[in-house]
Amino acid sequence: MIKKIKLNNLAVSIVMFIVCVSFVSVMLMQFKTVEETDITDIENMREAELRKSLAEWKSKYEETSSSLEKTNQKIAEYQEKMEKNEATSELIDKELEQSNLVVGRTDVTGEGVIVTLNDGKEENISAWDLIYLVNELRYAGAEAISINDIRIISSTEIVDLADYTYISVDGKRLQAPYVVKAIGNQTYLSSILNLKDSGYVDLYKNAADSDKQVSMETSKKIQIPKYNAEMTYKYMKVEEDKEWYL
Repeated sequence: MIKKIKLNNLAVSIVMFIVCVSFVSVMLMQFKTVEETDITDIENMREAELRKSLAEWKSKYEETSSSLEKTNQKIAEYQEKMEKNEATSELIDKELEQSNLVVGRTDVTGEGVIVTLNDGKEENISAWDLIYLVNELRYAGAEAISINDIRIISSTEIVDLADYTYISVDGKRLQAPYVVKAIGNQTYLSSILNLKDSGYVDLYKNAADSDKQVSMETSKKIQIPKYNAEMTYKYMKVEEDKEWYL
């Protein structure tokens, strides 16, 4: 009886041991499975987040890149406009410089001739003598003219004062000798002034009825100052744009 009980207890113990081992094995397997599942889920979740973050960054990068491209295009447009404006500004400056040359607002230098007129013992140089010389120099192609370093322009007034003792040039009283400088082709200018029986210098030098003194010399470097007085126009006005009909 005792042996039977012992055998039964042994059997129960073995069965319990097997059950315990089986239970532990199952638990271990379940834990391993759960553990592996959890790690996989975490890894999958991280990868998903990374992919999502990467997608977001990619989108932001594309937006930034697009914005940068648009900005570069605007910069290029601005640079082009600035270059055009600079070119326009340079053109305006050149035109203004040329205009100042034409109207006498700029100091100039160049080759040309120098004509000196002096009073004679019996007859003085008159305003007409200067006007005649200035016109002949202009007709001969002089680009700039001055009388006693006063720039001559289209509106310059040359008049006699005090019985030909003085001459007024644009309101400034001058007295002989009168030094007239002209910039232009020195060879051509001197040839025109020295033309026999018609050139200014030749006529005055050979005038039998006058003792006015006239001399001329050529020069490779003549300096003529700019016109300093105010330019006023009484009758001329800028015409507004409008259509004209016949």
